[in-house]
Amino acid sequence: MTVLAIKNARLFDGEQFHDDACVIVENGKVSAVSPARIPDGADIFDARGNVLAPGFIDVQVNGGGGVLLNHTPSVDGIRQIMAGHRQFGTTAMLPTLITDTREKMLAAIEAVKNAIDEGVPGIVGIHLEGPYLNTERKGVHDANIIRPMEDDAIEVLSSLPNGRILVTMAPEKAKPGTIEKLCANGVLVCAGHTAGTYDDIQKAIGEGLRGFTHLFNAMSPLAHREPGVAGAAIADKNTWCGLIADGYHVHPAAMQVAVRAKQTGKIMLVTDAMPTVGAKTKRFVLGGEEIIAIDGRCALADGTLAGSDLDMISAVKNSVEMIGVDLGEALRMASLYPAAFLKLDDRKGKIMPGFDADMVLFDPQTFQVKHTWISGI
Repeated sequence: MTVLAIKNARLFDGEQFHDDACVIVENGKVSAVSPARIPDGADIFDARGNVLAPGFIDVQVNGGGGVLLNHTPSVDGIRQIMAGHRQFGTTAMLPTLITDTREKMLAAIEAVKNAIDEGVPGIVGIHLEGPYLNTERKGVHDANIIRPMEDDAIEVLSSLPNGRILVTMAPEKAKPGTIEKLCANGVLVCAGHTAGTYDDIQKAIGEGLRGFTHLFNAMSPLAHREPGVAGAAIADKNTWCGLIADGYHVHPAAMQVAVRAKQTGKIMLVTDAMPTVGAKTKRFVLGGEEIIAIDGRCALADGTLAGSDLDMISAVKNSVEMIGVDLGEALRMASLYPAAFLKLDDRKGKIMPGFDADMVLFDPQTFQVKHTWISGI
């Protein structure tokens, strides 16, 4: 058994910072923090005073490393997406399928199942963003494929046996009781690409709605007489909101309002990343249309946003610089809070004894990632 000792770290354990800390890893788990002595024979990694934090958890990753899940729903494609993001501190993710055919949905679910079975590092489930959306708020999703739920949709959406399934849907388009049935089957349900009303969302929350996909984007906005989906999302204390902190999807002032108003612990950073993250090529095709990433902004020729060119360490940096949260809170938004959303916070999101040794080491001045570990490797 190989024991790893990471010394001379400015440790953020998920709750607070510790200077000149040492973390011991055994069998893929954190076994001790700042022990009296380093075990004999341990492999020693010198953190050189950089910040050691829980690895980032991204619940919305359309692509990376030059691969889009919709185009390559395979174990190799998923492995490449994960590799594209790991270099930026992501140690757990949900590969995300944008609205597509039934055959593509089944292929993506099977690919994620196989990736988890084969031990592809960092894959903890799948996010199905659509196809049960509202065309009024479709964004770049193909209106020709968006459709009502089929009779066996709940069975399909519940068919991943070894990981988390997150489904983004428009609650107002579903039959009453649908969300309740999905939740009873272990599915995590988010509202997104929805033109629903505040009352629609209250009903969905009553059925078990767990969160909101990319807050403010592709949803009915907050107004003073009709709070809409955005207002319902911010006001509710028990649901989570994904936030794309790239400065393009949401204005920094709106991000500040959301973070101040929403219950602490319920906003999580997401990238909504496209294949351009971790890739040299900054253009790709989706639904027959070319999408180009310029200055970190992914868009169609007409300017319509189409996912992002954002990575998680940049999202953390932007949260500090654009939103004004302290570094510890930004790190919680990138790790502990999504772990709680995924019901994985008993083993991820902290660097404490018994937790998975998923960690990121980065320079707090430049926000450059120096190293990552998934299960201590």
